[in-house]
Amino acid sequence: MLNEERTHLSGLIETDETHIGGPAKGKTGRGVAAAKHTTLVAGAIEVLTYKDDEGRPRERAGRVRLQAIQDAGEKSIGTFVRRHIKPGSRIRTDGWRGYSDTALAGYTHNVRIVGTPERAHQRAPHIHRVFSNLKTWLLGTHHGVEPKYLQRYWDEYVFRFNRRRTPMAAFQTLLGISSRKPPVTLHALASPELKA
Repeated sequence: MLNEERTHLSGLIETDETHIGGPAKGKTGRGVAAAKHTTLVAGAIEVLTYKDDEGRPRERAGRVRLQAIQDAGEKSIGTFVRRHIKPGSRIRTDGWRGYSDTALAGYTHNVRIVGTPERAHQRAPHIHRVFSNLKTWLLGTHHGVEPKYLQRYWDEYVFRFNRRRTPMAAFQTLLGISSRKPPVTLHALASPELKA
């Protein structure tokens, strides 16, 4: 469900990372990353602005991208940003040190300090809503998945999320994508080395 010809996200982008999986007994915060069966995922979402009926400025979610990353350091984050976000875009983050000047070279960085983890959703509501819905979808629909398959499920989630307002266009796009791709064996599908 991944179109290799898709365009980069652009404009105002919210980005953050979260952990998928578990359990992580005795771990909290970023210490959860060391737990077995836990995967760190980076996410980025376009933030679209519009005016409501009273003329007040509002924001809504646009397109999203999700990808597993090794760690939340500047090298991993920089690679994720360059792969998915158009240079010159404005990136809104929570101030985590991985979003350094080096990682975000060529982008405008807008920092929104969170304070406590409980307030993160207030400072970056769009990407946190995506993370919350993703976790609910994985548990509610699929009842959990193996870490080696996660990127495949994330690609499906991204495809569905980005076409949530146009279900018929989603079906037509899926037919077009599938007609251009060769068949994939079960071994290749299960292989974490296979790049989507």
